[in-house]
Amino acid sequence: MPLSDDQPHTRTRLPVAEQTTPATGRQARPLRTLLTVLGIVTLLVVAVAVANRDKPAAGRGDTSTSGDRAPGAGASPDRTAASGQQPVATTSNGIGTGYPHTDQGAQSAAANYAVALGSADMFRTDSRRTVLATVADPTALPALQARLDQAFTPETNARYGLDAQGKAPKGQTFVSRIVPIGTRTTNGADTATRVDVWCTGLYGLAGEGSVVPVTQDWYTLTVTMRWTGSDWKLTDYSRAAGPAPLPGDQQAATAKEIADAVQQFGGFRYAR
Repeated sequence: MPLSDDQPHTRTRLPVAEQTTPATGRQARPLRTLLTVLGIVTLLVVAVAVANRDKPAAGRGDTSTSGDRAPGAGASPDRTAASGQQPVATTSNGIGTGYPHTDQGAQSAAANYAVALGSADMFRTDSRRTVLATVADPTALPALQARLDQAFTPETNARYGLDAQGKAPKGQTFVSRIVPIGTRTTNGADTATRVDVWCTGLYGLAGEGSVVPVTQDWYTLTVTMRWTGSDWKLTDYSRAAGPAPLPGDQQAATAKEIADAVQQFGGFRYAR
């Protein structure tokens, strides 16, 4: 029964998609479909906009990758991240030389000098002096040479199974190889700098019948250098044990496997 004009009544408004037509009472399906399509299109437009927000415009020549960009405006790169610069191309007596007059150049020099100072060449007088003449500042060379001559004595060689001249027994391979894990500048200046090099090293005799098996060592070598006008050169050094990680649960290689690896795998020149 229809309501009279003076009777109170309540009107209920349904959502548009749920209202019925006056004639049939059926739902307005075309309108619902239209709203659904509009919603999907809106979501697609938003997704495309987000995906292309950081994409460089075509023709701008932006070839950088996420690894080349700083993490934020004014932020410095990760201390342990590689710089992306190529190692030095020049060498002297097999040791990299000609480092740039920068902090990264000093760190690269320190890493390569650490490798040279920890090599098997240091156990022989002639090759040790060649290494020092290559890496040392000329003004510091006499003192460094005297210091290392006192360190590498026949008694030192004997502890590593070598003869007085630093030669390994016949059929065995002497191993003394350093791997820099990382570098840091602890006191940098324009004309002089000090760099810590965290290293791991392998030392010993590899081969059948070895009485001095190859073992691993961890230490930090502090290298002090002076800018000579064309390169960073060594003026002093010191060494401290560690930091050393826990040894892994891994089976040790045989003496022959170590000897083969040392002979087959070459070393590297390092650059920050």
